[in-house]
Amino acid sequence: MYGRNLKAYQKTNINAELSVADPYVVTKMLFQGLNDRMAQAKGAIERNDLLLKSKKLSSAIAIIENLRSTLDFSKSESLATNLYKIYSYMIKRLNDASIELTADAVNDAMKAFAPIKAAWESISVDAQKEAQSLRTQEQLDIDLNHDAHMAKGYI
Repeated sequence: MYGRNLKAYQKTNINAELSVADPYVVTKMLFQGLNDRMAQAKGAIERNDLLLKSKKLSSAIAIIENLRSTLDFSKSESLATNLYKIYSYMIKRLNDASIELTADAVNDAMKAFAPIKAAWESISVDAQKEAQSLRTQEQLDIDLNHDAHMAKGYI
C-alpha cells in the first residue's frame, strides 16, 4: 500500500511541477527521460526481457515523437530540419532494435542524441532567463491582441 501511495504522490508532484515549469526545464526532463528509457531498453535487450524492452522502446519513441512535433521551423528552419532528421533517425534505430533485438541499434540512437542533450544542458542560466523573458513578452502580446479583438467583438 505504501508503495502505491508513494507512486501516486510522485506522479502528482511531477504533474504539478510540469504545469508551472518553463519550457527549458520541461525539455530537460524529457531529454533525461528519453536517455533513461533508451538505457533501460538496452539493458532489457541484453537480458532478453522482451516485455520491458517493448515498454521502454515505445516510451522512448513517444518522447522523440513529442520532441519532433514541437520543433519550430519558423525560428530556424535549418536547425529544426536537422533536429527532425536526427529524431527520425533515432526512431528508425529504436524500431530496428525492437525488431532485431540488438543493443547496437539503441547505442546508435543514444550516440545521435548525446550531442543534443549535452548542448541543451550547456545553455547558460542567463540565456534561459532571456528566453523566458522573450516568451513572457510574446504571451503578453498575444493576450493584448486577444483582448483587443474581444473588445471589438471579433471573438
